[in-house]
Amino acid sequence: MMFHNTNNVLLSLVIGAAVVLEGVQGFAPRAGFAATSTSTSTSTHSRSNTARFVAVDPTSVLPNGAGSSRLTEEPTAWDCDDEANCVEVPACDEQVCRTSLDVRIHGNWYDLSGWRKGHPAGAHWIDWYDGRDATEVMDGFHSAKGRGMYQRLPKSKDAVVEILEATTAKDSSTQIAFRELREQLETDGWWERDMVQEAKLLGIWVALAVSAAVTAHSLPPLSTFLLALTMTNAGWLGHDYIHGVDDFAFKLRNFAAAAAGLGPTWWSDKHNKHHALTNEIGVDEDIATDPFLYPYVPSPENDTPLRKIQHWVFWIPFSALFALWRIDTMKVIVGAVEEKRPDAKKELWALLAHYAVLFTCFPPTVWIPATFLSGLMSALIVTPTHQSDEFFEEYQPDWVQAQFMSTRNAVTTNPFSEWLWGGMQYQLEHHLFPSMPRSKYPALRGILQEFAEKNKIPGGYRESGEFEILYMNWDLYRKVAQADAVPGSPNSRGEAQLGAINLGLSPAAAGFGLTNKETASASASK
Repeated sequence: MMFHNTNNVLLSLVIGAAVVLEGVQGFAPRAGFAATSTSTSTSTHSRSNTARFVAVDPTSVLPNGAGSSRLTEEPTAWDCDDEANCVEVPACDEQVCRTSLDVRIHGNWYDLSGWRKGHPAGAHWIDWYDGRDATEVMDGFHSAKGRGMYQRLPKSKDAVVEILEATTAKDSSTQIAFRELREQLETDGWWERDMVQEAKLLGIWVALAVSAAVTAHSLPPLSTFLLALTMTNAGWLGHDYIHGVDDFAFKLRNFAAAAAGLGPTWWSDKHNKHHALTNEIGVDEDIATDPFLYPYVPSPENDTPLRKIQHWVFWIPFSALFALWRIDTMKVIVGAVEEKRPDAKKELWALLAHYAVLFTCFPPTVWIPATFLSGLMSALIVTPTHQSDEFFEEYQPDWVQAQFMSTRNAVTTNPFSEWLWGGMQYQLEHHLFPSMPRSKYPALRGILQEFAEKNKIPGGYRESGEFEILYMNWDLYRKVAQADAVPGSPNSRGEAQLGAINLGLSPAAAGFGLTNKETASASASK
């Protein structure tokens, strides 16, 4: 009876949250981006994103002041709507002048300053690629519509392009070859979803969910195990749909929210960061697991006694993974509703529906241990495919090579493991082509092996047996536990690349513009 009363209280809280949040109408703008600096492999500039303004003396950038008049005469900027339709406007208001925000995509530089607030995934993504190449990220995470929209955005000014091309890494032969491969795969229909396979996977999930509910009171241990499998499987299915760019995936975007309690808004913000900046210390949250687990040896000031026993107690923080994901989801969706982000209220209702069903059909003696068991299974699957390979302390301009060097596949040994891993055993295929349906990954394996060999990727195509890769991950924790702290080792949360996205900072290349009208007038008169 106590457990039923507990569920009733929890259900009441969920309903209350729905009523309160449905009434939220205020718009809470994103926190202003603070200026910072960093050292990267392509730039040592800093830029303030508080209002996208910066003081620059063009004569100090180009030889003999080349381009100075082009940068300062009658400064203009852009305003864009959500569909990337832009109009040119004066860069200066009564007090300040706005700088450009320049991103390279397929060899062309675009000024995204007018569109940053309209970007569905948030302005921070565009800020991070200011002065950098974003071709692979644009292709990998966006639908055909989204990839067409950027071509309507204004091109960067010639003088700015001249500066940026002199300071930005050129496209590597690996990047160029990868773009050709992607174009060929798209032509060959690799993004067409296999609906029979989707029906099978969804059918398995329904069977597990129903079986868990039926046995919840008669066989609680069995129900706990089945519910844990249901949660883990729902996570992998939702993962595929959130990444997907086809109509079927769009329709099921909130599947993870309704079936697993994991929100697509939180998932996109956090997980896409991991995809774009894989194993980059200070930015990739997936490797920022200290102080509970250290995937690399920390500095003395960031060390804790817990590290010395992490290889014996790793299963405890692993088990908490799914619960933490759920908590983070609710934090993010509350903020998303307040900020009026697209479809945030739909996602909130899907999450509330999930908890209403969970608390109604399952007693706490089932759903609580199932949540932790699901966390353990999920962590055992998601952590070893990156942590045994390279970590990066600097921004990696060659995104393709970085994915090969930081990712390792798991070779499963039986049909149950193949299903349980949920496509994560093909981690490299997924990282290179995140929006491709996971059913295509097994056939892609040979193509990527050939690509790695042909393009002389360091370390090649990396894969290990499913039990070998689990041991490698445990052995990593053991070796890190036994090592002495290393002075100067980077902080996992922001001291290497200053955690640009996580902290709201943008350490990309410097902008070229004017801070105020006095600066503009003075520069124009020179």
